[in-house]
Amino acid sequence: MSELRKDPISGRWVIVAEDRAARPNAFCNPPEPIPSGECPFCEGRESDTPGEVLATREAGSARDDVGWRVRIVPNKYPALNAAGRFDSPRDGFYEGTDGIGYHEVLIESPEHVRSITEIPDLHVRETFRLCRERILAYKKDPRLVYALIFKNVGTAAGASLEHTHSQLVATPIVPTAVAEELERELGDGARVVLDLPEFAVLCPYASRFSYETWIVPKTHASHFEAIPPADVDALAAAVKQTVGRIEAQLSWPAYNYVIHTAPLDGQAMDHYHWHVEIIPRITSVAGFELGAGVYINQVAPEKAAAALRNLERSDEARLRQAMSQSAR
Repeated sequence: MSELRKDPISGRWVIVAEDRAARPNAFCNPPEPIPSGECPFCEGRESDTPGEVLATREAGSARDDVGWRVRIVPNKYPALNAAGRFDSPRDGFYEGTDGIGYHEVLIESPEHVRSITEIPDLHVRETFRLCRERILAYKKDPRLVYALIFKNVGTAAGASLEHTHSQLVATPIVPTAVAEELERELGDGARVVLDLPEFAVLCPYASRFSYETWIVPKTHASHFEAIPPADVDALAAAVKQTVGRIEAQLSWPAYNYVIHTAPLDGQAMDHYHWHVEIIPRITSVAGFELGAGVYINQVAPEKAAAALRNLERSDEARLRQAMSQSAR
């Protein structure tokens, strides 16, 4: 059983999950990628994962069998567990409780590919539709107040498996970083990468990381799950296009993306704007960042936005051809 502990100095919550150390390569250098056919996320290996929670499937295909397009399963090594209660017991100066919540994996393709830019548009749309469905389901559990959707791509970004996937975590506490976050301005056009009908893609003024990129809805909304289904499809297209530009500019880097949304148990909030953050992992967080909590960004966001904005389709095509040839 995992445990939630609150730092009495900073007020920051930490999850203590010793079972996570049982994951392959938790404390050693990553091995060679697991090839297709041996990967537990590939089609035909459904018995290697916990039973599916939700999936999109071909007509007539059976649960936990072949024929799926996108599939959500419980994480085999969860940071949080559905059993337990959240009652914030105190032990003198310290505060902690059972690590309740949900930790699920969304497998975005039955094919063994690394990036969402390699899967059909339908799969990308269904990925975000299923994320929305799961958040709506989490809201029905009165113990839970926050949900986070994130993606790790590449070992430098924390991915333990190469096969393209995202993760969903629902918690009984609001993380400090989210609770303190305020709505950001789009600013001037110098940091805008793409100006789409429903979304603006930009490199924020105070970017923490080189080529950090945000996707922000143009219509104000505090909750991701409250957006219309048509906007979910538009978001899927925006994420895929933005990741494609980042991959073309930086030669297929490791990256994370995170969907930041308002707490599950709250009403619509005027001061909070949900958004997606995409963070290429091309530099390391070191002593100053860890000690001071202040990040050092080596590429000005204006220059990063210009590079991503001015990419030609030929650049993306060249990179994809090179990656295809190296995979053979």
